[in-house]
Order: sequence, then structure tokens, then C-alpha cells
Amino acid sequence: MVSDKIKKRVEKLREQIHHHDYKYYVENNPEISDYEYDQLLRELKQLEEKYPSLKSPTSPTQRVGGQPVEGFPTIEHKIAMLSLDNTYSEEEIREYERRLHRELPGEEFQWVVELKIDGVSISLIYEDGEFVRGSTRGDGRVGDDITPNLRTIHTIPLKLRKRLPGTLEVRGEVYMTKSGFREVNRERELNKEPLFANPRNAAAGSLKLLDPRITSKRPLNNFIYNLTQCTQMRIPPTHMECLAVMKEWGFRINPNHKLCRSIEEVINYCNFWMEKKEELDYDVDGMVIKVNSVDQQNRLGSTTKSPRWAIAYKFPAQQATTRIRKIIVQVGRTGALTPVAIFDPTFLAGTTITRATLHNEDEIKRKDIRVGDTVIIEKGGDIIPQVVKVVKEKRTGKEQKFSIPKTCPVCGAKVVRLPGEALSRCIGSSCPAQLKEKIAHYAQRTAMDIDGLGDKLIEQLVDKKIILDISDLYRLDLSTLSSLERMGEKSSKNLLAQIEKSKNQSLYRLIFALGIRYVGIRGAQILAEKFSSIDDLLSASVEELESIPEIGPRTAQAITSFFKEKRNQKLLQELKKLGVQMGKKEKEEIKEKPLKGKKFVFTGSLEHYTRSEAQSLVEELGARAVNSVSKNVDYVVVGKEPGSKYEKAKKLEVKILNEEEFEELIEELK
Repeated sequence: MVSDKIKKRVEKLREQIHHHDYKYYVENNPEISDYEYDQLLRELKQLEEKYPSLKSPTSPTQRVGGQPVEGFPTIEHKIAMLSLDNTYSEEEIREYERRLHRELPGEEFQWVVELKIDGVSISLIYEDGEFVRGSTRGDGRVGDDITPNLRTIHTIPLKLRKRLPGTLEVRGEVYMTKSGFREVNRERELNKEPLFANPRNAAAGSLKLLDPRITSKRPLNNFIYNLTQCTQMRIPPTHMECLAVMKEWGFRINPNHKLCRSIEEVINYCNFWMEKKEELDYDVDGMVIKVNSVDQQNRLGSTTKSPRWAIAYKFPAQQATTRIRKIIVQVGRTGALTPVAIFDPTFLAGTTITRATLHNEDEIKRKDIRVGDTVIIEKGGDIIPQVVKVVKEKRTGKEQKFSIPKTCPVCGAKVVRLPGEALSRCIGSSCPAQLKEKIAHYAQRTAMDIDGLGDKLIEQLVDKKIILDISDLYRLDLSTLSSLERMGEKSSKNLLAQIEKSKNQSLYRLIFALGIRYVGIRGAQILAEKFSSIDDLLSASVEELESIPEIGPRTAQAITSFFKEKRNQKLLQELKKLGVQMGKKEKEEIKEKPLKGKKFVFTGSLEHYTRSEAQSLVEELGARAVNSVSKNVDYVVVGKEPGSKYEKAKKLEVKILNEEEFEELIEELK
């Protein structure tokens, strides 16, 4: 038994250390010496080691206590982490104000203007005042769980200075100081390790390390800039008040922000920091302009990509002059052909630039870029190099025009550019530049569902040239698979059984698995309902496809282009020879969908499915996946960290399934 006296001493030490962390790291106003601080921390460590039952994840001793992890799990953001729209001039800022006046006519706005930190966006979750989870922005909907690494950053409080019941979510930016960046690169140079390109790159790399003990040695810092969610307390009525209350709770708020009462005041403050930004010990690439009123923010809402109540003003980029030696073409994982300019090496904004994307053929024509041209380059946001314009006065007449090749430089398949698209694409289904991604897509749960065919194994199969196109999956044997790294006899047999089973998948799954541009799961289902086999679909005309509801001209064109490509026709012939079903099975045509008319809501993070995979499973069985809980919903599927939908489902007495129950239901009905 641990005495109350020891428990109180441990709690007191933690409170003292949290307090001194805040004074030292957040306020930059230490109250005790480093030696006195170390003595407090040492005493706490000794007590926790002597009495293990007293250990707590929010203890200051746990900032660096974890072992290396094998990978980062993903977290679905309950509220999407949207990106900001950008402005680049004073006139664009004024136009933004005019746009908001059109959205909310007759209303006046106040603005909060903040520095736009050039770092890594993060979300922090607190339960009852204790830090429980932190993640990256990711794609805005799903990010990586990097909690162990975020715990190592001293400016992120493990326990708030004020106890708050319920769930709290704040968002901010992790960054590395310029001085810290120089020190890290000095150390890496001594150890003959590759140097980081810039502080943002160093911060991002540090947060994605699998060993938090290494992360803890990197000079990472953070600012919190947004109060996203507070379940047990009303969010203050203005953004300025949100910043103030977050500072009271113990978060580090950037002091360089200002309340502006007119758009001219906003512009003046932006210009002030454009001149002063180099005096800061961290990189900023612009300013963020936010509507101060939270009520107005809510009424303005968001687009699918960006909030309407905030916008970024990007500082003009630094520029330099160089010469284009040649233009090469890269083939991306989706077949996109991207022209890339190779320059004479040029130092710009802290790094040496040797190449930059030219985006697409239209952009090259618009700027009249030629091989041999002298060009002005800049770094967009001080990070991404780009060609601004050609210095035509320096042309000698020897410069050469460039055009996208008609065949793929990697595999020789036909290159097409669909109407309305900027990029040309290789449509060869076996293009080595795309093969790994195509196999992963073909094997995924919502396509041919080949369990056990993961990214690492795909990499081995392609790199060793065991697989040259998708059909080679069906030529794999036990001897070949067993010889690969991490593939024993048992796992090889299991995988071969999964590959064999995939031959009998539904027609719509095969259509989706082929990776035809613009054809998602729903589009594949529509096509499978209309056509009885791949052969029927292959012979369909653009006009016939366009007559199908939900299949537009662009999708119709993509489908016909795919099936006209001889390499794709050859792939389909090979798949057919190897036993892959190319048409509807009899029972598939007549089977009644068992969940027809049912509605499902998903909330929280599922362990074995992404949100889209789970939704596709129920849609395949005839149900609809909807976003909100009501009495008309039949099932609410609950994963980890469910949101308010779970509480509403309980209140309305809607049937609730955990992930295991959901899987059992699906297996039973398949």
C-alpha cells in the first residue's frame, strides 16, 4: 500500500514541475534555476520507480518514456482539418472582405491577424484536462497518431493548468527554430547524415520518427492557434477571447497577433510583418486573417476544402535567375505525366535548387518555356521551387520547344489527355511506374479483397520483377512466395488461398479493381448493374455510357479510353485465361440485397476498416451510409473515440454495433 503522504508528495511534485514547465517554456520567465528543476524531476522519478502504481501518462517523467513503435496508427478527425485559401496581394485581401459582405450583408467584421507559422499542423485532444492524443493533419480527414512524439515537446501541456471536464480539442503548429535547425544540421553533418532542407522539413521528419527518444532531442516547439471543440463548456464568443482562455489553460499562444477593426488595418499589419519576419527565430510564410466573431464564423461555414471565415495572405517569394538545361517527364503512380525542368544549380532561400515541376503542357505553352531558356525561379511559400517567367531578352535562338510525348516514356503505352483535364496520362495497366499502386488498389478490401498482400510484399514482388503486371498475381506459387522476406510457408499458403478466392469476386469489384480513372466503387456498381460482363462493357460506346444516370462525359471518355488501350485488353485476356470471373454469376444477378433500405452511421475510428471501406461494405449489401443520427437510422457503428453521434444514438435508442458486431453482421449476410 502507498501512503497518502507519498501520494500527496507525488501530486505536489507534478504540479510544481508542470508550473515551472509553463513558466520556462511558454512564458520564457523561469522562477527557479535549472539545478532546482532537475532536483524536483529527480525526486519524482525516484518515487515513481519505487511505487509503480503511482505512474501516470500525464506525469512530466513520461515526456520521454516510450519505446520505438512499428508505425503510426491513423486517427479520423471528428472535425475536418481544412486548409486555408490563399491571397497574394492587398487587392485580393480587399476582395475577400467584399466576398464576406456578400455572404453576410449589412454586418460589420472585426479581424484577428496572426503569423502563419511554417511548420506542421497538429490536433491535440484532452480528456478532463489531460492530454490523451495528438495527430497530424494528414489529408484533412485522417491523420497519423503521433502522441508519443508530441509528448516530448515541453510547450505542449500534458495536464492543463485548469481542470476542464469533457473533451477539448485545440489545433496548432509544431515548428523548429532557425537556430535549432542550424544546430541539428551541424550535428548531422558531423555524423555524415543527410542534411535537412529547411526547418519545416526537419520538424516534419522529427515528428515522424518511430522512436520518441530521438524526437525528444530535436529542438521542437509549438504554437496553438485554434479552439476547435470543448464539449462541457461554451466556446468564447470571439477568437481573441479563445486565444486568451487557451493561454490561461497553459497553451503557448503566439504573442504576435492583433485585433483589427478595418481591412486597411489588416493590410498594414500584414505589411509590417512582411518587413520584420526575418527578425524572428522561426519561419513564417505569410499571415492568417480570421473573422473575430465565432457566431459569424459558424454562419459563414466552410467549403469542402477551406473555412470561409479565414484566409491566408502569402508573402511574396524570393526569386533568382537560372538556365533550363533540359526538361524530363516523370510518370506518377496514377499515370500522370509531369514535365520537370532541370536547372543550373542555383542557391535560393536557404537551399540549392536544381529542378522544378512545370506542372503540365498548357503551363509550358502559356509561359512559352523552352529548353535552354534563362528563367526567373522562386520558392512558393519559401518551400516549393517554381518557374515564374522566361527572360526572353536572353534568348539566343538555340532554345528548343517542348511537347509531352505521345507514348509513355516508361512502358510505351499510349498517352491520352481527357477533355477538361490539364494532365496527360499513361493508360497502360502494367506500366512499371504505376504497377505497385495498381496492385495495391486491385487487392484492397473494397476491390478484389486479397488479404495479406501488403505494401512491403508488393514492393518485393515488383522490385524483384516477379510481377510485371496484375495478371502475374495469379501465377504466384508457394516456392516463390516462401523465398521472400517475412513470408513463411503458412503465410504464403494463406495468401495463395486469398488470391484464388479473388477469382470469384463480384463483377463490380473487378471493374473497380481495374483502376479506371473516375470510376469509384459507386460508379463500378452502376456499370455492373447495366452490363452483364466485362466484354459488354468493353464494347460500349461513349454515347451509351453517357446515357447511364450518374455516368458523365468525362467518366464515359475515361472508360472507353481504358478499354481501347491494347495493353489493357491483353491484361483482361490474361485474367480471363487464369480463371478470373469476367461476368455476373447467376446468384449474383438474382440475389436480393439483404440490407436494402437500411441506413448506417459510422462514428469513431475502426481498427480494421477505413471509413470508406466500411461504408462500401454496407452499400454492397443494399444499405445507405448517412452522416447524421436520427430515428430513421437503423444502425450506428461505433469505433474508438466515438463522437456526439454515439451519445445521440443512445438517446434515440438506435441499434448500436461495435466493430466486432459489425463484422459478424456483414459476414452473416454476405
